[in-house]
Amino acid sequence: MTTITVFGGGSWGTALAHHLASEGKDVLLWCRSAEQARAITLTGHNPKHLKHVDLAPKLLSTANLADAAEFSTHWISAVPAQAFRSFLERLHPFFREDVTLCNVAKGIEIATGLRLSQVMTETAPAISYAVLSGPSHAEEVVEGQPAAVVIAAAEEATAVRWQERVMTPSLRVYTSTDVVGVEIGGAVKNVIAIAAGIARAMGLGDNAVAALVTRGLAEIMRLGARLGANPLTLAGLAGAGDLMVTCFSGLSRNYRLGWEIGRGATLNEAAASLGEVAEGTFTARALVEHAHELGVDVPLCRAVYSALYEGAAPKELMEALLLRSPKPEMPSLFWEK
Repeated sequence: MTTITVFGGGSWGTALAHHLASEGKDVLLWCRSAEQARAITLTGHNPKHLKHVDLAPKLLSTANLADAAEFSTHWISAVPAQAFRSFLERLHPFFREDVTLCNVAKGIEIATGLRLSQVMTETAPAISYAVLSGPSHAEEVVEGQPAAVVIAAAEEATAVRWQERVMTPSLRVYTSTDVVGVEIGGAVKNVIAIAAGIARAMGLGDNAVAALVTRGLAEIMRLGARLGANPLTLAGLAGAGDLMVTCFSGLSRNYRLGWEIGRGATLNEAAASLGEVAEGTFTARALVEHAHELGVDVPLCRAVYSALYEGAAPKELMEALLLRSPKPEMPSLFWEK
């Protein structure tokens, strides 16, 4: 019987843990809050996230980190991207040679500008690492609705190992060895989704939003190419696929946050109304604050950053983006600075 530990009792961690337990796997969900873990055990409901869901009877929950680490050798990390480093440091006493970790958070570390695989290399270089990404709203996965994702690892055997453990009849899993592409696609699409939400709240139509999202994909591809990603990865589930679902769905936290910003809310007001983490707010900061090291221009991400952190008026930002100097489309996809 496959045993899996899921670290992180937010929406995505809860959805994955429930889904896998519903498919007969032995799953232990680690929550940071003892009260939350106790409620899941006693009531079969997560009191903070996906509250309406009757969680799988097989699903176990704990707030004891040692118990969670000892439960299995297959760890899924669903902790927020900005907490990933400190979480790994807490886990350090429980590392074992046979452990493999699959990260499902999407973001770039603000303090360093590093992708989460790079944070893993610095913090836990001996632990096998994989990353899962793709169009997968927690609200649909927890209901067993069909979805497809990709798992990437430097070694194909690691990706296949995780594919065998996570794939179910309703959750199709593809494999990849392009860790950079999968991480960049998953992280940056959240920023573009904020822009899409802003545009919709301003009353812009389908044509304008489609253009915005397409240029966002070009931005993702430029950044990915500069960092060594395969452009085909960014045309797949972890890139275009995740970008579409995040930019055009009301289930998207980043889209909804952008909607509030577009209606005139401050970042703090928008985040409070959301009630959950919108990773795009942090990724925008990381991209802009480390733009020089990344070596690529990201005008759309900069515009989102200005709206979130500098109080720039969304209308002025959209006009500035539309009035940028004319240029050919294709060269700008991959090598324009």
